[in-house]
Amino acid sequence: MFSLLYLALRRVFELVVLLGRSAERKEIEILVLRHELGVLRRGAVRSRYEAPDRTLLALSRLLPRERWMAFGVKPETLLRWHAHMVKRRWTYEHRRPGRPPLDPDVIALILRLARENPRWGHRRIVGELKKLAISASETSVRNVLRDHGIPPAPRRSGPSWRTFIRAQAASMIACDFFTVDTSLLRRIYVLFIELQTRRVHIAGCTANPHGTWVVQQARNLALDLGERSEPLRFLIHDRDSKFSAAFDEVLRTEGATVIKTPVRAPNANAHAERWVRTVRAECLDWLLIAGRRQLKRVLQIYVEHYNTQRPHRALGLDCPDPPVKPASPPESQDGRIHRIDRLDGLLHEYARAA
Repeated sequence: MFSLLYLALRRVFELVVLLGRSAERKEIEILVLRHELGVLRRGAVRSRYEAPDRTLLALSRLLPRERWMAFGVKPETLLRWHAHMVKRRWTYEHRRPGRPPLDPDVIALILRLARENPRWGHRRIVGELKKLAISASETSVRNVLRDHGIPPAPRRSGPSWRTFIRAQAASMIACDFFTVDTSLLRRIYVLFIELQTRRVHIAGCTANPHGTWVVQQARNLALDLGERSEPLRFLIHDRDSKFSAAFDEVLRTEGATVIKTPVRAPNANAHAERWVRTVRAECLDWLLIAGRRQLKRVLQIYVEHYNTQRPHRALGLDCPDPPVKPASPPESQDGRIHRIDRLDGLLHEYARAA
């Protein structure tokens, strides 16, 4: 009985207060309550207030604080929304720390290079971008590849004779033989010479590397080296019987000291061995060689690509014989990148369109 009497008296007092309230406040309260009903009718399990909803409900601050309990949100929620609006009004977005993100066109080009050349690692891609006058760090390229599920190149240990070779590299060359088996299982021997500048020369290809042929290649090498600015001091080769005493004597007459590597120690001639691995992995392992003439043509094209287009880590991702100096960075990166196919698409070279 007393509870019913208390409730009746409370509603009478609320009616008296409501009759004394201005019409503007009544209209605001009705507008806000109607909008809350519209939010509830959206059918979601949990009502989600969007930015326009929050802006309209913020009008409730024009009402007395005791009327805030009539709404579907707590007073502290209304205050938090209002503080957020004030913060967005008087603050500005700041740049994130760190280097700026790569241009989307550069990211697309990195992914294109990686997909068209599955044997290239992130360092090789950085070198290709440098040739195209596009600046990108190794970390950025590696992160782009990782984010798109493309693994970087595997890391390999360096040669054990690095210190010695670097100290004497300016006046040193290395030579070696490697073999290529044709489609008819005929073995062809290739004699190549690599210089300190990572420049490679193919001396010749033959199925029968007899002593006379090898000595003639040594004479041809001596003629070519006569145009060097620095005299030849050291020649490194292994203890293969094809390197005869006559071969060594031809080079000694040119003032070179012949250094034979230890038995079964390929790392002692690491630069030559590494080049054999490179030419096989990037070229010969992907072709069927029919004969000596085809092999000679393929090696000429690959060596030209290797000397003039392929970036080298030891040269700061430059080429041994770049055709032209790298162009100055353009004002925009909108220029089209053209691909040049060598060996029917086995090798790819890239250049910016004129």
